[in-house]
Amino acid sequence: MEFSFLAFDRWVHFLSGITWIGLLYYFNFVQVPAMGAAVADKEGPGPAAISKYVAPRALLWFRWSALVTVLSGAAYLGGNMGKALSLGLMEGSTAYHTYIGMGAWLGIIMLFNVWVLIWPNQKKILGMVESTPEAIAKAKTVALMASRTNTLLSIPMLMFMGAASHGLPI
Repeated sequence: MEFSFLAFDRWVHFLSGITWIGLLYYFNFVQVPAMGAAVADKEGPGPAAISKYVAPRALLWFRWSALVTVLSGAAYLGGNMGKALSLGLMEGSTAYHTYIGMGAWLGIIMLFNVWVLIWPNQKKILGMVESTPEAIAKAKTVALMASRTNTLLSIPMLMFMGAASHGLPI
């Protein structure tokens, strides 16, 4: 059996993508509501367990799986990257390039949100960097909005990725 870089890379792309989107959904549908409940529960253990032990580890996997997903997707596209990023407008492009390009652009926007908006603000929220209460309040809003935006963008991104691979009309 011969080693195929493209087959290996595709599996890396799938697995890192599952990790990234899974953690994105975890943050938005589990952790954020749980933190709100933990803060409101005056007799409970409080939010420290989540913010001190769970969130930093989950954010580590979240941001690096995002990067690996985009880089492995770019590697998989290889010479088709220009056709994809031009959304199939280059000569010789097909519907595949349009669909995969839309998914790639959505993934790139989401990666930007992870590394430029979510992660720096989460470091303030979790106390990993020194911040004023005002900066932390602003960081909560920015991180939440960027994360919710990524959650919404993940749906069409996944649809475009599936359409490209399976020839489905959108």
